[in-house]
Amino acid sequence: MTDYRQKYQMTPVIGWLLKDRGGMILLGILIAAAILVPASNLLLPESSAFHVPTWMVSLLGKYLCYALLALSVDLIWGFCGILSLGHGAFFALGGYAMGMYLMRQIGDRGVYGDPILPDFMVFLNWQELPWYWHGFDMFWFAIVMAMFVPGLLAFVFGFLAFRSRVTGVYLSIITQAMTYALLLAFFRNDMGFGGNNGLTDFKDLLGYSLQSDGTRAGLFVASCVFLGICYTVARGITQSRLGKVLIAIRDAESRVRFTGYRVEYYKLFVFTVSAVMAGIAGALYVPQVGIINPGEFAPALSIEIVIWVAVGGRGTLYGAVLGAFIVNYAKTFFTGAMPDFWLFFLGGLFIAVTLFLPKGVIGAVPAFGSADRQSLFTTWRKRRANEGGKA
Repeated sequence: MTDYRQKYQMTPVIGWLLKDRGGMILLGILIAAAILVPASNLLLPESSAFHVPTWMVSLLGKYLCYALLALSVDLIWGFCGILSLGHGAFFALGGYAMGMYLMRQIGDRGVYGDPILPDFMVFLNWQELPWYWHGFDMFWFAIVMAMFVPGLLAFVFGFLAFRSRVTGVYLSIITQAMTYALLLAFFRNDMGFGGNNGLTDFKDLLGYSLQSDGTRAGLFVASCVFLGICYTVARGITQSRLGKVLIAIRDAESRVRFTGYRVEYYKLFVFTVSAVMAGIAGALYVPQVGIINPGEFAPALSIEIVIWVAVGGRGTLYGAVLGAFIVNYAKTFFTGAMPDFWLFFLGGLFIAVTLFLPKGVIGAVPAFGSADRQSLFTTWRKRRANEGGKA
């Protein structure tokens, strides 16, 4: 054991990170991006070749939010075998919590000039602010709700589902039904969330204009920081004794249950933590894109998240981050260049990864493959060696 490992062997988090090559690279990239991207946007003139325009800062910030969302799905799917097709619901709930705060900050600057009621409530002849909107004029309250509401929904849903031992495709179907039910509910005008138009026309955040370059850069840095924190938390969970139990549940749930473990409690814990991460991603996403509407609850988004994880590499955490960037950059490019063929490309990408890269892009690189699984190239070499030996 090297000296630096001996020095930090009593601090588990640092020890886990030192052994996690892909994670160290990811955290290094996030630190560098959090420094260099805002600096190049705010300090360098637009004529400079190294200047990053504000629209690019916002686009990268959106990708970081998607990466955090993919990370939350990989935590439960890659390490516990829970395939959730409803994580878009937790993402959207976190986004709505932040959107409600931003709407309360508009005040009398709205179209109708009402200092209390948002414009859509005035338009619909609401007489007073609903009780569930109270408190959202405070930033800290909105942040707490962005984590608490998705976490509470995941806890209640998970408690009922896991206690009933609903697993596999049946669990995936009811998670999708959950997000579709929320989609229909939030489309209703009488719910008090803006109906199909959602929440938009935001002005400022903590007194800073959302249109200013400095605010955009600050949101980008916040996205980098929270992605790094959530990655560290997720890695800490997966590398702990708890994580070993989760992997055992993924591989042989009935055997783990037979040995005396309360499987439902482990699954409930990691499912709730994952939902909180998705809520944080949604809260960071809304001020950077400027709108939140029921479309974020669409089951198609939750399915697309699974594709991000599969493309990057399930069960690696950093592979999910990479997959989110790859797919969403491709989406940005193809929806502009060939908008009619984007969905065909996405479907073809998923089929190609399933057939030729079953462990994702990361799994194809021996140095960064998942620790508990062999890489595609390693498997191929062993197969060739075995065939040669038989010959």
